[in-house]
Amino acid sequence: MTLQPHPPVEVAVCVIGAGPVGGALAARLASAGVPTALVDRAALPPMEHPDFDGRAYAIAAGSRPLLEQAGLWDRLPQPPGPILDIRISDGRIGQPASPLFLHFDHTEVGDQPFGYMIEARSLRVALNARVHELAESNARVHELAAGQQLNESHNLHLYAPAQSQVSRDAHAATIAIAGGPTITAQLVIAADGRESQLRKQAGIGATRFAYRQHAVVCAIAHERPHHGTALEHFLPEGPFAQLPMAPNEAGQNISALVWTDRPERAARFMAMDEAGFTREISRRLGSHLGAVTPIGRRWSYPLSALMAARFTATRLALVGDAAHGIHPIAGQGLNLGLRDATFLATLLINAWEDGDDLGSPQLLRRYQSARRPDAMLMLAATDALDRLFSTDFPPIRLARDLGIAAVHRMPRLKRFFMRQAMGAAQG
Repeated sequence: MTLQPHPPVEVAVCVIGAGPVGGALAARLASAGVPTALVDRAALPPMEHPDFDGRAYAIAAGSRPLLEQAGLWDRLPQPPGPILDIRISDGRIGQPASPLFLHFDHTEVGDQPFGYMIEARSLRVALNARVHELAESNARVHELAAGQQLNESHNLHLYAPAQSQVSRDAHAATIAIAGGPTITAQLVIAADGRESQLRKQAGIGATRFAYRQHAVVCAIAHERPHHGTALEHFLPEGPFAQLPMAPNEAGQNISALVWTDRPERAARFMAMDEAGFTREISRRLGSHLGAVTPIGRRWSYPLSALMAARFTATRLALVGDAAHGIHPIAGQGLNLGLRDATFLATLLINAWEDGDDLGSPQLLRRYQSARRPDAMLMLAATDALDRLFSTDFPPIRLARDLGIAAVHRMPRLKRFFMRQAMGAAQG
């Protein structure tokens, strides 16, 4: 018996990498009628009943439309927790925060939250469900009798797990799936992470620098409600953030924690028993939420920054971590990638509807000129904030405390920062 070769597949766009940015972008394009392929090295299991593992994403209000248009927002199995207020303060571990603080109230700039806390498992479930749904309807379309119609879009080809080889020239991108078909696309999008093979293959260099810090990530249940308020508490060892989450099976009052510290101290926190770890949390958080209990798992990872020398090459666009990585001090890392996806999706959908080439040099220049400056500005801002606040030098502490208090008393400047927190700038 002779095996029949896989028939070739022709799409407009092929996205390599099905993480939050790549998956959302592929779902957005397919939902808008753009023929799209999504390829990932890992399988995308249904994950129907995962346990809460303590991880969550801060999604800015400006990123929500992309998730809605991609068909993800309404498929989140756990409700998002709105961030209604943000309180920024300075201090030392175990001591009261400075009386000079900055408070952002979402009602000062509109009626929508600054953003939302979405459990990592919830977004993953929604992504997997949506891309499988789009891919299954694509497979079903070939079984329909003439004249029948599907109510769902059928524009996504999903290959996961799959190994792929990508080649590009001035005319098209070719993606060879190991043991599968050969895909031809007008554009290939690299959403394959900080160690992007597509970026390296294209010869695009990247500037990197490491912070002498590790992040510790976990979640807590607490005695008193958070009222949708996020806390950003700047400490000499690094920022400590408490982020309000919606209730889940672990408790009624839940918050995510992200704090940065020196690597050796972070390693010690990770090795502590629960009582010791709880004491360290309480020393940083204070008593305003009452007694706290760690829930889920603890996570730790080294912090570094990355900026690709350019975001495009022939028939190639970089998005998300393949293009940039920033310090988590402002919680904007994922949102920066979602802004890439939002802007690029708009360009590609408009080009498809106009019958234009989705991988043209003109389109890629527009993407590069819009997104790289925004990413560079965010990298510079987060780096400057970390350097400004991760010090205990008295004159600098006084200057930053006075600066925080001054912004609090300047309505126009304060509203500017609030809009930035909401992700108002889209490039």
